[in-house]
Parts: sequence; structure tokens; C-alpha cells
Amino acid sequence: GLAYYTGAVFEAFDRKGELRAIAGGGRYDKLLETFGGEPTPAAGFGFGDAVIVELLKERNKLPSFQSSGFDTVVFAMNEEYYSAALKVAKELRLAGQSVDVVLESKKTKWVFKHADRIGARYCAIIGQDEFENGQVAIKDLTEGTQESIQMDSLEAWANSQAQAEA
Repeated sequence: GLAYYTGAVFEAFDRKGELRAIAGGGRYDKLLETFGGEPTPAAGFGFGDAVIVELLKERNKLPSFQSSGFDTVVFAMNEEYYSAALKVAKELRLAGQSVDVVLESKKTKWVFKHADRIGARYCAIIGQDEFENGQVAIKDLTEGTQESIQMDSLEAWANSQAQAEA
């Protein structure tokens, strides 16, 4: 790993010296030429996330990540419904909710697990039936219940949820 360096090389360690290198780097002026690039003076570094995590744990500085602060995860079951999902997210945000939007081809089971992992209470799903009827299916992940809401009633729904939780 040191062969491509052409000048100073460094490594950074924790002050106690108990962990392996947290970061390392140096000067490598000929590296880009080696791979067909123009002669370019360069320097760089990298660090290991695993070492950083261990250091943060040791110092009790690692955040818990238990709750992301998201109220609702919005998910479109098909690419055709992405614009509807963005509209739902916008309406919920206007009503004061913190919203995460999944615009990827994922299975519904993955989305529910994702919502659970980030601590969201609700999952708003737009599938074919919901899209055709101007609705969104809202699953309450705490209660295990699900209801269909008209898209133009989302603000009222979000406000009623906020009042119920207050």
C-alpha cells in the first residue's frame, strides 16, 4: 500500500494509542499517471469508519440512532406513482410532519422495516387502487391499523393525528 506514495506519508491514531490507525494518507504525485492520467500533483487521505465507531463507543459519544424524528414514510409502489408520492409528502410536510420518501423499487415489507428502523409512526402507501381513487393508504405502525385517506384530506388527517398525540 505504500508503493504509490512519493512524499510524506502519515497516519492518525487515538491519543491513547489503543486502536489501529483512524486515518492515513500522503503525497502521491505519480499515481494518476500510472493509470493513464495527466501528470498531476496529488495528496489524499482516508479514514476507517469502523475505527471511528469504536472510538465513539469507547468515549460514550456514539448517538443511539433510535429515532430519526420522521413521522411518516411515504412509498409509491410503482414508478408511475412517484409524483403522487411527492405530492403526499408535500401535503404532510405542510401540515407539520417530518417525512421520508422512498422512491425506489422496494418491496412493501422492506418499506415497513425501514419505517420501523427509523422510528416513523406511519407509512403512507400509494398503490394502483389508491392512485386510481385519489387516495393514500396510511398504516399506523404502532397500532397496526390501516385506513384509506383521500389525498385532498391529508392535511386534516395529519392535524388530527398531531392533536391526538398532544
